[in-house]
Amino acid sequence: MVNLAVAALSKKIAGWTAGIHESDAFMNLLGSAFHIRWYHVFMTIAFLVANTWNYQLNRMWTFKTATIVSWWRGFFPFLATGLVAFIASQVVATLLMNETSPIALSSEIFDDSTGFRTKFYWALVISILVSMPVNFIVNKYWTFKKPKSKVVVETDPV
Repeated sequence: MVNLAVAALSKKIAGWTAGIHESDAFMNLLGSAFHIRWYHVFMTIAFLVANTWNYQLNRMWTFKTATIVSWWRGFFPFLATGLVAFIASQVVATLLMNETSPIALSSEIFDDSTGFRTKFYWALVISILVSMPVNFIVNKYWTFKKPKSKVVVETDPV
């Protein structure tokens, strides 16, 4: 929900202040025919905010029984895991937003006439749903795994 809210807010602010549409080109990729689009930027901002928020919530509730290291030491593996899921979500969103993609969302149905018919929002929701299970499983077994217990062998002083 945080991811969706921040992405929607970013899109609204960019539209109000600069007249930016989410499919407009933000930056060219090394002189190629490909571009980073504004929706990639909105998704990146949303990911960074939501990832930080989710880490704190996971730390407080979901994995509270796990022995946890310092906040920063636990955050970076969580962020790395999140980046893998984020890349997957970017690929899915790009395929859904790109008109030439075989899985592109239909512009006839998603014509941006209302919030429920906004292609970017649906691409974002679908991309989040695709990346969430992987993100959870990797976090469970890597970021919040229980540390290996140290075995202390006592020797007889005799």
